[in-house]
Formats: sequence, C-alpha cells, structure tokens
Amino acid sequence: MSRHQRDDRGQRGSVTPLIVGFATVLALGIALVTDATAAYLQRSGLSTLADGAALSGADAGATGRATYTQGVPTDDLPVDAAAARAGVEAYLRQVRAHQEYPGLRVSVRVDRATSSVHVRLTAPLDLPLAIPGAADETIVAAEGEASSLVGE
Repeated sequence: MSRHQRDDRGQRGSVTPLIVGFATVLALGIALVTDATAAYLQRSGLSTLADGAALSGADAGATGRATYTQGVPTDDLPVDAAAARAGVEAYLRQVRAHQEYPGLRVSVRVDRATSSVHVRLTAPLDLPLAIPGAADETIVAAEGEASSLVGE
C-alpha cells in the first residue's frame, strides 16, 4: 500500500459535514435574500401610497372653507386637519390600498405651522421563507409628506 492511499483512508467521511454545512449556509442566505427582497418591494409600494395619500391630503386640506371665504394667502395655504385626513382616507379607498395591503394602518399628522400633511403607513408582511429564530410578525412602514406652500 502506498503512502498516498493511506492518507486517503484517514480523510474518509470528512467531506459530508462540509457539504451539509455549506448547503445550510446557502439555504439560509437564499431565505434571507428572498425575505429582504419581499420587504423592500412592500416598502416601495407603501412609500408610493404614502406619498400619494399625503399629496391628496394636502390638496383636500388646503382647499378648505377658509380658502373660499378669506381668499388665497400669498405665502401658504392653511391646512384643515379634518379635510386633510378625509382626503388621505378617500385616496386610500380610491386606490384600494386596504385590499392590496391587508392590515394596513394609517397615521395622519397635520402641521399647521408648515402647512404640511405627514402620512405614515404600516402593514404586516408574510415573509415568503421563514428563517428560524426570526420574529413571528414583520411590519413594514413608509412615510410621505406634502406641503401646500404657494409660490415655491
């Protein structure tokens, strides 16, 4: 028996755990990339919705009763909070956001000092591949803001 053959017999079986380890790391990497992509795509969609809702809210809030009774100011339009919230909700109903993102939560904040409407949307995400040890529920959030400034 040659020396080379003896070395091969001493190494037998050591490749299997290495292959299993690499396969496990590769599977976890694929799951992580797949889940991260799903979260990115949902955040992108929510961001678009939040921007549209904020614009709609700023438009609805700025065309309130004061604009018609007192005229259009030269610096900015006053934003009516109730009208802005109604504009946000109407926009989300029109684009069927609650059907697209079940469990969607909406937060609207109106800043009268800057005449802006801030919209925050959150929605749960069912991850395509579950990673052991990861959280049970994943929440994705996005924000949008629009202002009713005149002359800028």
